[in-house]
Formats: sequence, C-alpha cells, structure tokens
Amino acid sequence: MSLPRLGGAAGPRLNNNQLYKFIYTTEVLVDRASGSKEGSAGYKISSHVDVNLVWRDPSSKDDQLIQLAISNVKLEPVSHQPEKKDVLHGSTAESVLGKTKLAALTKPFFLHLKNGKAKAFYSYWAEPATIKNLKRGLASLLQVQLNTGKVIENDVSGRCTVEYRAVKGQVTRTKILETCKTEETGFTTHTQVLGVSRKSSSVTVFTLKGGFIQSAVAEETHSLAVNARRSAAVKVVSRQTLTLVSTEAGSFEAAGKDVAGVVKSIDAKLAAVGVAAEKVKSQCKGCPSLFEHWQAHQKQLEPANLSKAMAPRSFLAIIQSIRKASKDEILKVLKSASKTSLPQVVDAVTSSQTAASLHAMLDFLNFTDAKGLVLQERFLYACGFASHPNEKMLQALLDISKGKIGSTDIKESLVIIMGALVYKLCQKGGCNLPTVVQVKKLILEGPDSTRVESEVQMYLLALKNSMLPEAIPIFTKYAESEVGAYSTIALTALQRYNANLITDEVKQTVNRVYHQNQRIYEKNVRAAAADIILSSNPSYIEVKNLLLSIGNLPHEMNKYMVSKIQDILRFEMPASKIIQRALKDMNTHNYDRFAKTGSSSAFSGFMAQSADVTSTYSLDILYSGSGILRRSNMNIYGASNGAVLHGLQVAIEAQGLESLIAATPDEGEEDLESFAGMSALLFDVQLRPVTFFKGYSDLMSKMFSMTGEPMNVVKGLILLTDHSEVIQLQSGLKASAEFQGGLAIDISGGMEISLWYRESKTSINNRGALVVTGNVTVDMDFMRVGVEVSFETEASLDFITTVQFSEYPFLVCMQMDKTTFPISEYLSKYESLSSGKSIMSRKSRKQLIPGSEFPLHQENSNMCKKVFDSSW
Repeated sequence: MSLPRLGGAAGPRLNNNQLYKFIYTTEVLVDRASGSKEGSAGYKISSHVDVNLVWRDPSSKDDQLIQLAISNVKLEPVSHQPEKKDVLHGSTAESVLGKTKLAALTKPFFLHLKNGKAKAFYSYWAEPATIKNLKRGLASLLQVQLNTGKVIENDVSGRCTVEYRAVKGQVTRTKILETCKTEETGFTTHTQVLGVSRKSSSVTVFTLKGGFIQSAVAEETHSLAVNARRSAAVKVVSRQTLTLVSTEAGSFEAAGKDVAGVVKSIDAKLAAVGVAAEKVKSQCKGCPSLFEHWQAHQKQLEPANLSKAMAPRSFLAIIQSIRKASKDEILKVLKSASKTSLPQVVDAVTSSQTAASLHAMLDFLNFTDAKGLVLQERFLYACGFASHPNEKMLQALLDISKGKIGSTDIKESLVIIMGALVYKLCQKGGCNLPTVVQVKKLILEGPDSTRVESEVQMYLLALKNSMLPEAIPIFTKYAESEVGAYSTIALTALQRYNANLITDEVKQTVNRVYHQNQRIYEKNVRAAAADIILSSNPSYIEVKNLLLSIGNLPHEMNKYMVSKIQDILRFEMPASKIIQRALKDMNTHNYDRFAKTGSSSAFSGFMAQSADVTSTYSLDILYSGSGILRRSNMNIYGASNGAVLHGLQVAIEAQGLESLIAATPDEGEEDLESFAGMSALLFDVQLRPVTFFKGYSDLMSKMFSMTGEPMNVVKGLILLTDHSEVIQLQSGLKASAEFQGGLAIDISGGMEISLWYRESKTSINNRGALVVTGNVTVDMDFMRVGVEVSFETEASLDFITTVQFSEYPFLVCMQMDKTTFPISEYLSKYESLSSGKSIMSRKSRKQLIPGSEFPLHQENSNMCKKVFDSSW
C-alpha cells in the first residue's frame, strides 16, 4: 500500500496486481477504572487479513475499491489466565462463534475509499449485525489522511470530528468523541450531583515506511464514574492493531465505469450497508420473566425492609426488568403484589419511565376513588422524582387533572408535581413543548383564578417547584399577602432562585415585609424575608438596616436574627463580608443589640466532606414569646463540582397555641387559628404539606389521642441516579453502560404537647438505605464480558427538640444524631459464552462510619444539660 509524499496524495493508494498480507488483532477489556490489564475481563480476536485493489477510477488514483478478507480467526483471553479462570480454555473460533458466523466473518467484503475517506462499505444484508460491525471496525482502520488538519469523517463510531497530525513517517489520528453523532442515544439524570461523568479518548497511530502503511495501532478508552463517589468507576478499553507482514502478487483490477457496477459484477448479493455500526439486539437466553423476577424480589420490598440496603438493591433489579417488559406483564405484577408491597411496586413501575410502564400505571390506578390515595400519591411522587421525564408523563398528569379526582389531597399533589416536571423538562431544553406550555399557563394563572385558600397554596407550591423565571413577579406579589401561608410559600420560593434573578423590585418588596413598612406580619414570614435579604447579594444599606432592626423585634425574633447573623459569619457564607463591613459601625454593633437572650437559633455545619461531594446541614428554629415552637426548618444540601442539590428540607410550623397555656400571642399573631403542620422538600421537589391539626377542636381531640408516634411524611423508593448509554467502539464492538442509584427512604415527623408537664417535643426521623450500581457490558451474541461496581449504605438521622415552658426563660434542647453506619463496596467481573459456560469473580470491602451527634451552638449544649437534669 504505497503512500506518496505528504501532500501528493490524499490517502493511502494500493498498487494493482498486489496482495497485501496483514495480521489484525482487536481486543476489549472492562474493569474498574484503576484496574490493570492483568485482572481485567475481556478477550482478543486475532486473524490474518488479505487486502487488494479491485478497481480504480482511471481519472483519479485516490478513488479505489478495496477487497478485504479475514482468515485464520482465533479467540483468546486479553491476559494470561489460569485454566479455571479462562472461559475460552479448550475452545476454538468455530466453537465460540458457530459455523454460520465464522463463515460470514471470513467472507470477503469491500471498502470504497476516496481521498482516504470511506465512501461506502459493501457486505451482505443477511449477515448478523455483530459480524458486519466487526468488519466495519477493520475497514475503518484503513481510513487515513496524510495532511495535518481537522475533518469530519464517517466510520463505525458514527459521524465524528477527527484531528490528523502528520509528522515524518507517522500520522496520528485523534477522534474527538464528544462530537460523534450516532443513532443510539441514552439518557442521564438531570441533577449533576447524582449524575455520572464520562471521560473518553481515541487515538490511532499510523506508521509509514518506505511508502507503505506499515502498521495502524488504535487505542480507545472510556471511563465512567459516579460524581458523588468517584471510586465507583468503570472503564472499557478497546485496542486494534493492523500490521503489514508481506506483499505478494495478486489479481488484476477489474474493468468498469463505477464502483456500483463493479461490485454487482463480483456478487449480485453484495450491498452498500453503510460504514456506521448497526444496532445489535442482545438476546437473553433463559432470562427470568418480569413476573419470575418479581417473585424472587418481592420479600425485600415489604415495608419492614425499607431501611435496609436489600430494598433499593431489589428495586433497581426490578426496574431493569420492567424496562424490558410489556404493559400486560407489568399489570400482572401490579395485580399480584401484596397490599403491603404494592406501594413499593408502584415506585418501581413509575420510576422505570418507559411507555409501557406509564400506560400500565394509568390503567391500574383509578383517580376517582378516594380510597386509593396512598398508591396515587406514590405514583405522583415517583413522577416528581423521575430521572429523565418526557412530555408524555406530563401529558398523562395533565389529563388526570382535567378528570374527576376523588381526593382533594391528590388533586393538590398532582398540580404540585406537575410544577416539578415543568422544571425538569425546561432544564432539558423542553420549555416550549406543547404540554409544558399548557401546564405553565395553568400554574401561572392558577393563584389568581381561585379564592379557595388551599387551591391558591397548591398553585403557589407548583410554581415553587417549577422555578419558572415568569413566576417571580407572582411570588413578589404574594409575599405581601395578608394570608401568612401565602407569604411563607412565596418567600421560601423566591429563596430557591439564583440571586441574579432577584431584581431590585423583589428586594424592595422583601425589605418592606421584613421592616413591616405597610402592615404587621407574622414572625415566621419576617424570618423568611430576612433569609432572602441575606442570601441575595445584599447591599451595605440593606444589611445595616437589618442589623439596626435587632432590638426592636419581638423578643424571640431578636434572638433568632442575632443567631442568624452569627451563623453567616461563622460559616463564611457569601453575605459574611458585607456583614463584617456593616458591623464596623458602632451604632449597629453594640452590646445591647447582640446580647439578646432567648431560645431561637440558626446554625449550619458540615455533615460530610470528601473530594467528591460536600454535604452541609442547617437548622433554624424560631419560637413565639410564650415558648411554643413557631417554625423549625432543617435543610441538607449536597454539592459536587459546583452543582448544588437541595437534598432535604423538613419545616414544621405551629401557630395559635398560646391559649393552651394562657399566654399572650406576639404582635400580629393575635387572631391566628390553631395549627401545626409539616412541609418537606426532597431532592429539589417540594411535596404536599402535611397537617398535624387545624382548629381548636381538632387540636384538643388530637392532644388527647396523641400517641407520640410520628406521622409519616415521605416513605418509598426513589431512583436517584439513572444513566444509560451505548458506547460504540471503533473496533465494531459495543459497550453498554448502566448506572443506577436507588434510595429507600422513610421520613416521619411529630409534635407532642404535654400540658401536665408543660413540655413540647417535636421530632423528625429520617431513615434511609442507598445502593448505587454501575455496570459496563460488551455483549456480542457469542460472548459477553462485563464489570459491575457498586456501593451501599444504611443510615438514620434523628432531630429532636424538647421545650420546657414551665418557667421563663424556657429551656430548649435540640439533638441531631446520626447512627453508626456501614459503607460496603463490591466489584464483580464476568465472562460468558453462548454455550452457557461462564466465569465470575467478586470482591468486596466494608467500612464503618462512626455515629455522632452533630454539633450545634454551645448555648444549646448548656441548655440540654439543664433539660435532662430537670427531667430526672
């Protein structure tokens, strides 16, 4: 294969009447990212390849039709293995591939090369796709450009941008893999903190000697890692080598006007089948059906196991099975599940996010039946947590909202969750999809379309989830509402937006609320307004006015604001610099202002810090002057590579309880109805708030029947990480990458008041188990190799506040405890042949993370000692 001087020819030219004899090997290996070749799973295919010129365009020497013929095929392990670990031991290419496939692989095929680029690839339609893809991988190695520069090329990987560097005797081809356009697309989680990152490279080095292609060596690597735990990472490496061993006399080129005519004259059955790889359907022989799979896993999904790692592990396994199942198969499982495991099955079916699973759920649930509330809400929440929702899911919810709904709670959850789907679809660039446009209109016009308080709240919560910039003026308007609940939702929603979107108009409104320029507001509304001022790049004058207000606020609110300012300074939040500047003024920073006593507090701290992810918590508690809890707000955030995820928020609010202890309500709170409730936000999705009691008579009946048992807020299984892609390798092989992370979660909260002991207790209990698995498989019909990395953990976090209001100042003790929890990591490698012979190796390691009580301020520790001393 002669190569004229660089610049003389566009690509390699073959000589007439010559047969070029090459040795070709292609190998693939899969392993964890840090693994070496020795311990990897994989195999090597080696063969002889004969190449000769069949036809050349008389008017262009760089327009050639080339025949390639593979022979003497061998299959071996990628590295030397002991006999019992070698799945290929004692086998031949024919025994592994089968007679038909081997015959197809050794049948000659043709490449039309023009100016060093593949114009067409000719083989037989009837050949198996895997065999054609291997041939395409070999043909793609003959595509080379002799000049330095960037071009777009079509090869087995698809249509890619390729960079050539030509140096004396050598050409290096670097494929820019992120530019490759292929037919097979996957999906990934929209949240980066929970997502998967891929790093890829593909380099081919051509060596030229004495005017011939001497060799072509290609190496391609793809590494995939879980962002939150980068040690959970896998890689696939593909190598190809083509080495010229000799040339000898060969057949003369054929006569003909064009390539198509020449090909037809050789064999009428040959066809231009395209150089890009074909999809390969992997046939699963002897795989269990969805129903069989479900039967094997159903015990693990019973409620008693929801805080154990077996629950999310089974949940992930069932999702994989549901994704391959038909609507009828899915319905069969839904109809056969026990009453106690059924909610978890609804989580799994909805999280699968296939057309069949969505239709099965819509057939199975009857939204006109108020008795089906638990399953209906589980379906809606699973939609809200969907990792890669599509327009069809949102359309299904919109259709349900237009029909008859038996439960008002479900109606509320439905609209709130539609807001979350709008946010996710807009994130993916689908803000102008017809259904998204319809739902945006519905929720943007919603708050002003009704006078029913619960409906206004529902629309505001849906807008809070949607994070639409168009909703900011609506929240700004409702921030100044006379209804405290509207103001609180509007203000907490504004806090979720990027500070750049908080305009001067919004800031003026929020400052008016905090400073009560136009009307008196409840303390928790003012506290929410203060949070926005301090987190939205405040100006010097805003901070100064806020500091000057301390001392003139209701008693407990003074203490809350002092604590908030101290927390921002201690934790070095963005506003800390401007606060420090304002505190240099003695009018703002004086003892009278900063020595306020009380029990309210604000505190932030680190839960976990690693190279991959940083997790922080914050705890804000505001009391009324009588010692009864007004607002408790607990937040957990995760941050990775600049992206932030609001993992959890549990807010408990109480009001109008002063009459119980014959206390005087604070200013602006004299006429509030007795109420206590809880609101949760989970993985950026606001859920429907839960009411503990509403109204005096409800309060009294609940107080006498209070068992101290916490009320369930969220329970279920959530698909957190969801990444699926097909990686087309240049060798013609395909790697399938699947990463899934499942969380079993159980959050409950409660509030007890004992008039006898003049003590109140609020508790938030969080139980969870997390499993993340990453799997990369190279599956040719004749042989399958793969690696799976996974990690799992089980943890619990309790937050308890005890208040004794028998005397003033009352005693408050906050406790935030995490138990000792294990983290287990697993690595499995497997190789199997279509004959059924298989080999698997498995390693694991486990570490214990000690439990601890999270630190809060020193004042709290002192108070806890008093509380527990006095209760003995």
